[in-house]
Amino acid sequence: MSYIYFDQAASSFPKPDKVGQAVLEAINEYGANPGRGGHSLAVRANDVIFTARKKIAAMFGERNPANVCFYLNATQALNQAIQGIPFDEGDHVISTNFEHNSVRRPLEMLKETKGIVTSYIQSDGNGNEILELLENEISDRTKAIVVSHGSNVTGTILPIKEFGKIASERNLLFVVDASQTAGVLPIDIKEMNIDLLAFPGHKGLMGPQGTGVLIIRDHVDLLPLIYGGTGSHSEEIGQPLKRPERYESGTLNTPGIAGLLAGVEEINSVGLDHIYEHEVKLTTYCLDKLTQIDGIRILGPGAGIPRLAVISFTIEGMDVHEAAMILDQHYQIGVRSGLHCSPLAHSLMGTGEVGAIRVSFGLYNTIEEIDRFIEAVKEIKSFF
Repeated sequence: MSYIYFDQAASSFPKPDKVGQAVLEAINEYGANPGRGGHSLAVRANDVIFTARKKIAAMFGERNPANVCFYLNATQALNQAIQGIPFDEGDHVISTNFEHNSVRRPLEMLKETKGIVTSYIQSDGNGNEILELLENEISDRTKAIVVSHGSNVTGTILPIKEFGKIASERNLLFVVDASQTAGVLPIDIKEMNIDLLAFPGHKGLMGPQGTGVLIIRDHVDLLPLIYGGTGSHSEEIGQPLKRPERYESGTLNTPGIAGLLAGVEEINSVGLDHIYEHEVKLTTYCLDKLTQIDGIRILGPGAGIPRLAVISFTIEGMDVHEAAMILDQHYQIGVRSGLHCSPLAHSLMGTGEVGAIRVSFGLYNTIEEIDRFIEAVKEIKSFF
């Protein structure tokens, strides 16, 4: 029996063949340090990284590839974005109750260390009235809005274009966590007035783990989180101002970025529209089947409301971790259980104490896999 992987919201799998091939090629054929030498292997490594910057910039509407900065994951990128803003005591930041801890924890740390004030908009699971709630929270001390584009718990898609319009009109920094949407939904940072866009390479973009990106618009000046070697301007005592070096101290993950480039090329070849349509088809089908099982409670948007390919649910009378373990060990189906690093979202849904079971789909999942999953849930439910 083949294993079914339904944890795409955590990391996409399997990857396109060309991703693994690109990683292996980088290791075996040009494993030199990019930007740290003029010899041919270092130049080739640097060329691959620059090509990745260009293609990522183009995908997200950024005209300057130098504003594309690489990190190990979205968490590092978000920390650079949030902690790099020069906050003063009393500055106000607005976020939402859909946020991952990669947003919440840096904000709470700044609350303790710099005395900023944070507000988490208390919308419902559908995101209703969230724009009005945002408008009501803005004060003369508000400096930034930091939001997730899509929830990794409920699948709720937030209206970031409308958020960006409000932020632009109020002259506020707008930071977007696109961890669940990069490679799935179209994002144009200029059109959406996004100042800082963070996302992982290993989820929707189909790249390897250990890759993440922060796009920093020209007009935004962040304080670097990490200081050190940048491969250039070595005579300067301070961190250079030149981008992307200012925000990329140390050797980059060249094999990972080469794989990410291959993933981005695959996404461009398949097309975002096709990917989203496929994921919508799978999600709609699974939701319809789950709702027919007694004792299943589904979190997030109801029927007919657009959502990501993320479905969190509980089984009446059964521990979510036990259910996930049975699915894995007995049925060979990989899902995620617990709080999903997003306790605010679970508190919103009334599952803050127990968490939920989450299934999430990607480009290579099928209807047949969902049928096998539904039969497994029915059998598990029959024992409880």
